[in-house]
Amino acid sequence: MVQAPAIELIGIDKKFGPVHANKNINLTVAKGSIHGIIGENGAGKSTLMSILYGFYQADSGEIKISGTPTHIKDSQAAISAGIGMVHQHFMLVDNFTVLENVILGAEGGMLMAKGTAAARLSLKQLETDYGLDVDPDAVVEELPVGRQQRVEILKALYRGADILILDEPTGVLTPAEADHLFRILGVLRDQGKTVILITHKLREIMAITDTVSVMRRGEIVATRRTNNTTVEELAELMVGRRVLLQVDKQPASPRDVLLSVRNLTVMDSRGVIMVDNVSFEVRAGEILGIAGVAGNGQSELLEAIAGIRKPVSGDIFIEGKRVTGYDPAHLRKLGLGHIPEDRHHMGLVLPFEESLNSILGYHRDSRYGKGVFLDPKAIRQGAEADIAKYDIRPPNPRLKTANFSGGNQQKIVVAREIERDPKLLIIGQPTRGVDIGAIEFIHRRIIETRDAGKALLLVSVELDEIRALSDRILVMFAGKVVGEKTADADEQTLGLMMAGIAA
Repeated sequence: MVQAPAIELIGIDKKFGPVHANKNINLTVAKGSIHGIIGENGAGKSTLMSILYGFYQADSGEIKISGTPTHIKDSQAAISAGIGMVHQHFMLVDNFTVLENVILGAEGGMLMAKGTAAARLSLKQLETDYGLDVDPDAVVEELPVGRQQRVEILKALYRGADILILDEPTGVLTPAEADHLFRILGVLRDQGKTVILITHKLREIMAITDTVSVMRRGEIVATRRTNNTTVEELAELMVGRRVLLQVDKQPASPRDVLLSVRNLTVMDSRGVIMVDNVSFEVRAGEILGIAGVAGNGQSELLEAIAGIRKPVSGDIFIEGKRVTGYDPAHLRKLGLGHIPEDRHHMGLVLPFEESLNSILGYHRDSRYGKGVFLDPKAIRQGAEADIAKYDIRPPNPRLKTANFSGGNQQKIVVAREIERDPKLLIIGQPTRGVDIGAIEFIHRRIIETRDAGKALLLVSVELDEIRALSDRILVMFAGKVVGEKTADADEQTLGLMMAGIAA
């Protein structure tokens, strides 16, 4: 007898006002397989998975689970149908234990002690079956991110999930943690579970999936057996044109030191030391990359250099001038450009029009007005020039910035900072949440900026990105620089350093 697919989506259609997010989607996912779903920002991946998990209701179409038509009205109905979801940003209570997080919402009735004892036994069995070793009594906030992710998977399995949806699961993992996750997913598949993997990392698709579906503009444009396709074909299917996957750059020609950081120590808002006695230099005509798992001090380091966070001790120099404690406006006048890690909270005012966001931080420039009065025509003309040069879509400077896709929002920030011709550019997560076409574009602009003789400091949790763009690489762990490597350093060596193991 032919086994019914784990999931069948038939004619799924969904609109949000004028936006046609999913267009007559037909998708079949085989039982006991790992099925990848890739596509650019706005392609409809998240909407489709949100419909499957009950966050949204389709306007039309049908869902079948194991051959049975199933109405998924909410996430509880999805869980009852055997579907679990591991979100990109973990849905855990930080000050709860692993066990408390796993049973949260499924405690087993009024007799908590009895329910907890049964849950502990069940959790132990799940850990043994799937290689998900986690101390059930550990407090979640004290666990490294790789183990926190295991807790999310255990939560889903504890609730009886036979189908697991993972959304960008390796974004906060070291290479070693990502490899371990892949081994876990392989065990889940071998035990008969079905995994849907949403990722923009084509290397991961090739490494772990059995089948991959490509979405573009709300439609599934292709489904391939992974062993019958290539990274190049998938990239072209995603974007609709050939994509340059390798960063094309010549060797750097470093010149004078533009940025010097000496014995810098920085605390976060809780008073915890996040940058611990860090020193380095960046020269004109080079890109210094800082690799590390998120949360190891990179964010606080960038904020201190940008004048957003005051250091506890140490010094920052730009072209030999001590600028420690200077505010961002003063630093911009000295030639510092800053592409922040979080474009929504630090880079853009989303309700503002694109044209206004294109001058944020530079609104006192004489090009845009006189005194307290701004010149709307000059602002729009500048925005239109940036839109044309950076291929920002839609090409409308009057559109609210919230209505642009993530990739185009990032291009607005990149254009604003690079087009001010900074001497020194500090960049945090330049392509976070950005699709492959925009990644290619942003990488090209970064290299052009270096080749124009600027100094660039780059922070990214994407190790492939750090290796592709950087001329030198520093690795941070627990607030310290644990080593420096050349750009040709292998992934394993950098991964060990990111995990705090000197290499």
